[in-house]
Amino acid sequence: MKIYLAEFLGTFWLVLGGCGSAVLAAAFPDVGIGLLGVALAFGLTVLTMAYAIGHISGCHLNPAVSVGLWAGGRFPANQLLPYIVAQVVGAVVAGGVLYVIASGKAGFDVSAGFAANGYGAHSPGGYSLLAALVSEIVMTMMFLLVILGATDKRAPQGMAPVAIGFCLTLIHLISIPITNTSVNPARSTGVAVFVGDWALAQLWLFWLAPIVGAVLGAVIYRFIGSAED
Repeated sequence: MKIYLAEFLGTFWLVLGGCGSAVLAAAFPDVGIGLLGVALAFGLTVLTMAYAIGHISGCHLNPAVSVGLWAGGRFPANQLLPYIVAQVVGAVVAGGVLYVIASGKAGFDVSAGFAANGYGAHSPGGYSLLAALVSEIVMTMMFLLVILGATDKRAPQGMAPVAIGFCLTLIHLISIPITNTSVNPARSTGVAVFVGDWALAQLWLFWLAPIVGAVLGAVIYRFIGSAED
């Protein structure tokens, strides 16, 4: 039970810290943190939680990561469902806390986005469904490559959280304009349920693409990371 609570809390922090920075601080008058700040915030949530709960649950914080670790031979299948449930519940609770905070400002309109992921008319840069699909698959694939490589027993010990956190930061720097960056179905779900409407209608992509990308990343790393030449 403790490992699932750890995943709940970790994913809660990821959504509150990452999406919270986008909703509350990205465009704050005159001193907003902007795209760079939001990207860094997502990376910092993973970095801090990796050190806080990595030794308890592995700090997945992401259904796609859990599936990818399973595909990479690093995680048992019988723990997939409870991990994913804990992650999604943590994300939704964080979305609720963020909604309560954000709605405390006059003029708040959840339909304006609330850091939800989208494509087409709901892409920050107006990118198409195909662009969003390719972006989410490739970004999650690279994320899993970094996670599996950084946590390999042959890699420098103790530095995995840094590599993984900075990788997530880089992913956001690249893809926020495309989809608002998901690479994490729980993160997408946590805010989409409060936006409703288009965010829920487009949510399927932000489950499908990250999971496909994670499996691809795992398969590639199992090949390049094997002891055989």
